[in-house]
Amino acid sequence: MQPLHPEGRPFDLDRAAPDAVAALLAEFAIAAGPAVMEVYAGAAGVSAKADGSPVTLADERAEAIICRHLAEVLPGIPVVAEEMTAAGRRISIGRRFVLVDPLDGTKEFITRNGEFTINVALIQAGRPIAGAVYAPVLARLWFGGDHAFVCDLPVGAALPAPPAWRPIRARAAPESLVVLASRSHADAATEAFLARLPVADRRAAGSSLKFCLVAEGLADVYPRFGPTMEWDTAAGDAVLRAAGGVVLDSSGAPLAYGKIGADLRNGSFVAWGDPAAAARFQ
Repeated sequence: MQPLHPEGRPFDLDRAAPDAVAALLAEFAIAAGPAVMEVYAGAAGVSAKADGSPVTLADERAEAIICRHLAEVLPGIPVVAEEMTAAGRRISIGRRFVLVDPLDGTKEFITRNGEFTINVALIQAGRPIAGAVYAPVLARLWFGGDHAFVCDLPVGAALPAPPAWRPIRARAAPESLVVLASRSHADAATEAFLARLPVADRRAAGSSLKFCLVAEGLADVYPRFGPTMEWDTAAGDAVLRAAGGVVLDSSGAPLAYGKIGADLRNGSFVAWGDPAAAARFQ
C-alpha cells in the first residue's frame, strides 16, 4: 500500500477540503483491512467485554493500526476508539475529534456473513464532517465529506485516484419506501414506527452498511431505536449527509456528536435519504 501521506508531514485539517479529509480517513480504514481479514480467515478469537458484548482479535488489531496512522498524520487531534474506551481509557474530545469503530458488526463477523465494516469519522462542532466505511469482504468503500463516493476496493489495494471515485446520491423518496432494518436488533419501537410508513419492501443489513445503502439510493429509511454509540454511527452518518440525506434524533434535530454527559451514547434516530420524507413522516 502507498504511504498514507506521501509528503511525510502532518495533514493540515484547517486547509483541507472535506472530500480530501474523507479520502484520508478512507486510507486509514482500508489500511486495517488485511489484519481484519487475516483473523476472519481463521479463528475469530472471540472474548467478552465488561458489558458482555463480543470483541475479536480483529477489533483490536484494526484499532491499533488506525490509531497509529491517526497519531502520525493527525497529531494532536483527540481520538475516541471503541476498544480503548471499553478498556477504560478516559473519553477526551475537543471541538474536533476522530471516532473509530474498528469492526462495526462484530456479530456479522462472528457468523461469517461478511456484513461488517471498518469505520472512521472526523467530528467538528458536534457533526460528522467526513467519514469512511470499508466493508472488506464486500470489497466496497464508501466515503464522504462535501460529496459522497463509493469504490470497489479489494483488501490490500490502495485507494484509487479520484476518477475512480463514483459519486453517489440519496434518492427522492418514492410513494412507497424501501426500509432497512438491523439484522441483529429488532424491537417493538421499530415495528411501531414502520407501521406508520408506506413500506414497499423491508430488507435486513448489518453494521453501517445501512447508512451507505440509503446514501446510494438503494433504500429510503433506516430507523434505530435500540442503543448505539457515537462511533457506531458517525462514519455512516457522514457518508449519508454527504449524499444529501439526514440522520435525525427523537426531537427531529440532526444527530449530535460529542455527548460527553451521555458517555457518547446515542438516543434513538432515523436515517433518511430524502429530507422531505423525514419532514413528512418523522
